[in-house]
Amino acid sequence: MDPEIGELAKGSPRGDTTNNNNQGRYSGQTTPDIDKTLSSAANLAQLLPTGTVLVFQALSSSFTNHGTCHTSNKYLSLVLIISCSLSCIFFSFTDSFIGSNNKHYYGVATLKGLYVFNDDSITDEEKKQRFGDLNKYKIRFLDCVHAFFSVLLFLTVSLGDASIQECFFNNGGVNVKELLVNLPLGAGVLSNLVFMVFPTSRKGIGYSGHLLGKTK
Repeated sequence: MDPEIGELAKGSPRGDTTNNNNQGRYSGQTTPDIDKTLSSAANLAQLLPTGTVLVFQALSSSFTNHGTCHTSNKYLSLVLIISCSLSCIFFSFTDSFIGSNNKHYYGVATLKGLYVFNDDSITDEEKKQRFGDLNKYKIRFLDCVHAFFSVLLFLTVSLGDASIQECFFNNGGVNVKELLVNLPLGAGVLSNLVFMVFPTSRKGIGYSGHLLGKTK
């Protein structure tokens, strides 16, 4: 074998390892802050109603013109954020249960009980037999707490969206950018703590039961 070829064959693994180490080190150093924000926001989105998050993600890029905002885009984006926030509040008061006929029923909590959406009973007696006591589903203070933190989480997720950041905080300084990067992490820790210490028994529409607490 040619000695020069042998030397190259021996040296090649060492050279590849060095290059791989350099690439790994450099890629880790150049990870943009926006990736941290989006990663945290994606984790927080699991605590929100699925439909609300999907609607926001589907419309935010179009409403903000992919970050190149005009005045009309800002108004549209604000309407979207406010509407989705109200949706989070509404779904925090929803619940579901299985009736005596093994059918799944959905409703929204009121001060007197649960208003069932898909109520197909004919008489009050039939309703009472199917649903049982609906007073146990009435609004509680804990529902208001979860509604507040759901809105807080959604606002955090929306601020973590790249298009929203480009639209409303394009000229923000270093402090604003640092706040947007770290806000989802802080809000996530706080909200997870609240949901863990004060779990809800509601099986809200669009929520995952294992995230919000034990089911009835």
